[in-house]
Amino acid sequence: MGSLGLMNRNNGHRLGITEPISLGGPTEYDVNKTRELEKYLRDAGLYESQEEAVGREEVLGRLDQAVKIWVKTISRAKGLNEQLVQEANAKIFTFGSYRLGVHGPGADIDTLCVGPRHATREEDFFGELHRMLSEMPEVTELHPVPDAHVPVMKFKFSGVSIDLLYAKLSLWVIPDDLDISQDSILQNADEQTVRSLNGCRVTDQILRLVPNIQNFRTTLRCMRLWAKRRGVYSNVSGFLGGINWALLVARICQLYPNALPNMLMSRFFRVYTQWRWPNPVMLCAIEEGSLGLQVWDPRRNPKDRFHLMPIITPAYPSMNSSYNVSSSTLRIMSEEFQRGSEICEAMEANKADWDTLFEPYPFFEAYKNYLQIDITAENDDDLRKWKGWVESRLRQLTLKIERHTYNMLQCHPHPGDFSDRSRLFHCCFFMGLQRKQGVPVNEGEQFDIRLTVEEFKGNVNMYTLWKPGMEIRVSHVKRRNIPNFVFPGGVRPSRPSKVTWVSRSSEPKVSGHAQDNSPEGKAVSNGADDGRKRKQVDDSLETNLRNAKRLAAVPPSTGGVHEGSPPVSIASSCSMKFDSMNTHRSEELRTEKSENNSPDSLKNMKNLVEVSSQSCQANGPAKCSPPNESPPAAADTTNSREAENLAIEKIMSGPYVSHQAFPEELDELEDDFESRSQDKDSRGNNKGSPVESSKANAAGPVPSTNESASASGLYANGNLEELEPTELVPPLSNVTPAPVVQKPLIRFSFTSLKATGNSS
Repeated sequence: MGSLGLMNRNNGHRLGITEPISLGGPTEYDVNKTRELEKYLRDAGLYESQEEAVGREEVLGRLDQAVKIWVKTISRAKGLNEQLVQEANAKIFTFGSYRLGVHGPGADIDTLCVGPRHATREEDFFGELHRMLSEMPEVTELHPVPDAHVPVMKFKFSGVSIDLLYAKLSLWVIPDDLDISQDSILQNADEQTVRSLNGCRVTDQILRLVPNIQNFRTTLRCMRLWAKRRGVYSNVSGFLGGINWALLVARICQLYPNALPNMLMSRFFRVYTQWRWPNPVMLCAIEEGSLGLQVWDPRRNPKDRFHLMPIITPAYPSMNSSYNVSSSTLRIMSEEFQRGSEICEAMEANKADWDTLFEPYPFFEAYKNYLQIDITAENDDDLRKWKGWVESRLRQLTLKIERHTYNMLQCHPHPGDFSDRSRLFHCCFFMGLQRKQGVPVNEGEQFDIRLTVEEFKGNVNMYTLWKPGMEIRVSHVKRRNIPNFVFPGGVRPSRPSKVTWVSRSSEPKVSGHAQDNSPEGKAVSNGADDGRKRKQVDDSLETNLRNAKRLAAVPPSTGGVHEGSPPVSIASSCSMKFDSMNTHRSEELRTEKSENNSPDSLKNMKNLVEVSSQSCQANGPAKCSPPNESPPAAADTTNSREAENLAIEKIMSGPYVSHQAFPEELDELEDDFESRSQDKDSRGNNKGSPVESSKANAAGPVPSTNESASASGLYANGNLEELEPTELVPPLSNVTPAPVVQKPLIRFSFTSLKATGNSS
């Protein structure tokens, strides 16, 4: 698949839509640091054993045999003649981390089954193939998800986790040498098939568009480990998933085609710290194609204009792979990119090491207030389904809280889940809460998100596969009351000393160098608070969000809240006030950061400017200098960094018109909620007697006449804790925003479907 900005890797020409920033090769310093990095990855347990690799290959072979038998079976059952039955074929493809070559021990394998036109998805794939797999003794935990955005069958095959998608092509016979990278493969394909094929096509295209596959793989392994340790690896939570990180790393490899992983890591943080979102990250030019499929283009598609962090897939039809990112998660990731950039600079001056960069983020020490979302079910199968559904809707809770408090209350979702082993069929999720930085605080003001939470719970309980026993409880918990089961070994840490990165203006505090050799994905720190809170990144995005909301407020959903047959009972009522947060805005941000984030610079995007390799060579980074065992001199580093900053600035000058973004995706979520409600109504209520709340229970502010009375009771109850006060603009019921005449209470009070022993 060619493109205007793409040239062949093998003939020495560039890859990507711009010239590289630097063509310089590695120094001896880079070689040594890369060896250290590769050892760090091995010690962290990121590579599978040869025995496990062979086992995966055998599983894929068995699975391929199974689908070939399946397609012949259904062909015969449909009355095809014997010749067509013998020619009938299906083929297994892999994609994701396994295809990219960056999977670790125990990772699942993303697979795609490609079948002929007469093998249907509903009847044959989720019917006959599901039956065949269920009868195979080596297949366990078989879980079909036919209603997913990308329908999938999940199971374990001889202990190896498999996610199996299905693509029905318009061919009568699937050849063994089928090339799914050709656009013609999409001819007459339904939407689910196009989405299912997309994973394989994107993965293969990424490998074609990077200059050095081995360096790409090592760097991607590093970034995946870093993202999981820092708690920003999760597409469903609003952060970035595997494909997103792969695309970001691939773009850095294009910009520094001859760099080793050590330098690619450093440049990753440097480039994306300066990146002015929502400028898109693209590996190649977006092709219109000849099949009429919609591609990502904010100039034509209004919904594309509200994507906050566009990372565009390289295969036709190109689309934004990171549409789940919200303003809160973008802020968190921007802060983490800044931290990574600072540490990499310190490493060049021998003031930090890999332990500092990969230090796990102490999520349960970073905030003083959290939301705890507990879910329970009657058995393991129900819990797996219920957990998947609730997890997919948690992003909606984050977005609703952001919108209903006008971004004054910021949410930080934890990307993982936790289980209390003392409770059967239970798991829970957490969100860190803090008020927006830099906003004047007026005493006595509180956030009230009770109705927002009730609206969210009503949404969740519209699950079409709901069964008795599936329950959800949302509660507020203080940091000191975080349950012990979230910590490793179920033991709350006693604040041991560890390596801590403080800020750019001060050197890292090194109280100990305990090596963390835990496997990839360990995101909860064994230590305690590292003595700092996240820095506020006051970029143009949040300014645009605030201005857009003031000009055009979107009313929240006012539909009734439907809940299941279990009676609604009040488990606890808690109001909380944010104590004084130890979160301070950084006094010093780099000059280029503030300049790059100015709204004016976003509005001046006109033409795609290519950076000449010659100028980059002349003013290239310090690591392009002649070999030297020691890090580059400070003066040379400063000069080359300025040249790189200019080159990065030019790269971000693209053809897409800048726009003011605000969480329009909330409306999309609410539209989805309404459509699911209609779908559930059409199916009939299978929960028994539903409980329907009045419209007064929709998310919104409590009337001020009741707020003063409620406030008087907040302090009388010793169990009620208050949130840190800040200004709140009440949600609007019409398009014209009402003037702010008061500062209503910001109160938290949550109810649950079932009372539990502990009160928050």
